[in-house]
Formats: sequence, structure tokens, C-alpha cells
Amino acid sequence: MSSLTRRHFVAGSAIAAAGVFMPTVLRAQATTIRWGEMLATTHPQVQMVDRIANTAREKSGGRIDIQSFPNGQLGSGKDMMDSVVSGALTFTTDGAAALGALLPQLSVIEAPYLWRDAAHMSKVGASPQFAAMNDDLVAKRGLRMLGVTYYGIRHLTTGAKEVKTVADMAGFKLRVPPVDTFRAMAEAWGAKATPINFNELYLALSQGAVDGQENPLPTIASAKLQEVQKYLVLTGHIITPRLIIANEAALQAIDPADRAILDEAIAEAITWQDAELARQEAELLGTLKGAGMTVIEPDVESFRKPVLEKVPPLFEEKWGKGTWDALAAL
Repeated sequence: MSSLTRRHFVAGSAIAAAGVFMPTVLRAQATTIRWGEMLATTHPQVQMVDRIANTAREKSGGRIDIQSFPNGQLGSGKDMMDSVVSGALTFTTDGAAALGALLPQLSVIEAPYLWRDAAHMSKVGASPQFAAMNDDLVAKRGLRMLGVTYYGIRHLTTGAKEVKTVADMAGFKLRVPPVDTFRAMAEAWGAKATPINFNELYLALSQGAVDGQENPLPTIASAKLQEVQKYLVLTGHIITPRLIIANEAALQAIDPADRAILDEAIAEAITWQDAELARQEAELLGTLKGAGMTVIEPDVESFRKPVLEKVPPLFEEKWGKGTWDALAAL
């Protein structure tokens, strides 16, 4: 893993933004891919990137060189997404709701209480709705979604307050990602939506800037949020996809044979990562209890009802009728 600093990265970004992929120009068979990640090296998503890098390097005889920059080294999720748009980065992964800042209708893929389970969510990648969104993303933003990964089931955590029903969320300062879907969910619960970038979350929780947050168990554990949160509330409100995003121009510059190797490496690593996340989720409840968290099984229906009254009509108002129902019926 490279030790490239953010300053050096930004200094070199003008060349990449201009579309000059030097290794490709100088050696037709060589491809260098910069992949930025918000998550810690212990998270399966980052380990997935490392597996892709190792497989692609081995199967290409070293022609494909994937350089991984985890743990928010290159800025916030938005910073990295902007860098993929410009070409300064080649790949990143992020949630569908975050990507909705570039193509608003994509945020429905990460909507609360839409998917029945992980298998249901995984069907979205093969759906005509997803294909249409991908075509729009390429045409309007120069980005392509290369895969849908399972990120886990999101639950609520709190620092001091026991939360058992949605009534307990009134006035609660809930950290959410800085995207509309999560803000609408928090507001439906009666909470005060407080957008904070993930790499600032631990400090915000430790200082009491927010009362709690929501994330899948592997993310909670890998970020050590159990150190600054007392209660784990099993709301299960979102079965979360995470999308592999690539700069389309950079993809088109890759030799077709190497592109096939890369696509195969991505597919294999997604299968591993999804299974690893599911395995960790099955074990982490006990781990987090052992770390001192109190686990609460809330009245989930009290959380579900106000969200389903507010969020689906919001999507239909913005992007037309039928999208929510079509995805729910997959």
C-alpha cells in the first residue's frame, strides 16, 4: 500500500485530471489504478480491494498495478468521488445514497426498509433499473458502476440514551451521511439529522457533538465506535449496498484482455467480501456485547412505519412513479 500523502496526491492530480495516464502511454500493456477508500484496513471492503489488486497483478503478469489508499487518506467520500470524476483517482467505493449527489435516482438503492434481505438487495445489480441508472451515470458524469457489494445491515447506536421505540428519537442528534435519503429517514423518526463525514465520526461521538449514529456491525467494530457508544439498537433499517465506481475514460484505456482480468478479479473479490461481511455480522453481536455495549431489541415497526410514509413518496415526487415498487418487487 502506497504512503502517498494527500498533498502529493493533490499535486499530481492535475495530470490525471487531464486524462494523461502515463503508464498506459509509455507501456501499452501496463495499467496503474489508484483506488481510494474511506474505511479502515481492517474492514472487509478494503481487504476486498487488496484481493482484487493481488489477483489482477498475478493474472496479468504484473501489468495491472492497483494502488490502494484506505482510511480516508485522500479526503472525504465526496473528495474521492470528485477525484474519480476528474480522473485523479480511478476507483472508489461508496454508498448509493452518496452517489445520489451525482445521479439523484441512485439513492433509492440505499433506501430504508426497501430490501427484504441481502439476497433481495443483490438482485439490483442485474435489474433493468440499475442498467438504466448506469447508462445515465456514464453519460452525465463519466462514471461507471462495476459492481454492487453487500455492506451490511445498518443499526442505531447511542451514547447515553436507551432507545426502544421511535418516540425515543424525538430531538435526538443523529449523525447521518451527508445525503438526502438518510436525512429524510432521520426526520421521519423525529431526530435531528446531523451530517458528519465518516472520518470525523469517532471524534464527534466522543465529544458529544451528536447523540448517536447508525452503521452495520462490521463498520461499527472496525471504526471502534463501541469505545464511544453504550447502546446498540437493532433497528435493521437499511440493508446496505456499496458500489464500486470507476472513471469511464480510464476503463476505456485499459487493454481488453486486462479489462477481462480486472472484471473477473472484482467479481471474485465481491463474492469473498459479501460472505466475509455476513460471517462477521453473525459473530459481532457477541463481540460488541463483550466490549461493553448493551444490546436493545426495539419496536422495529415503530421505526419502519414513519419512514415508509415519508420516503417512498419523496422518491416518486422527484423521479416518477414506479421505481420504488419495481425494486421492491425484484
